[in-house]
Amino acid sequence: MVFNWFRQKTKTKDVAKDRLRVVLMQDRLSLSHGIMEEMKDEVITAISKYVEIDRPGIEFSWKEIDKRRALVANIPVISIKRGATSNDRVTQRSY
Repeated sequence: MVFNWFRQKTKTKDVAKDRLRVVLMQDRLSLSHGIMEEMKDEVITAISKYVEIDRPGIEFSWKEIDKRRALVANIPVISIKRGATSNDRVTQRSY
């Protein structure tokens, strides 16, 4: 398709560089892989009390923003659970 010509393609070296950056941040934070997974599970459990989420679509990543480390979570929301809002209805969104 013509539109694909204008999109910037992710280079393999950039992907590898980002992965290395994440590993180095985890190392500097002294977080083992097990603790990271436990933290992710706790975040997912807490959010799941209020909304139905698309678990396979969840992404967690470490970013450096203004020379500070940030844990960024991308959690696709399917719907809001009953009782989680002031009006007692379920909101459904499709993506």
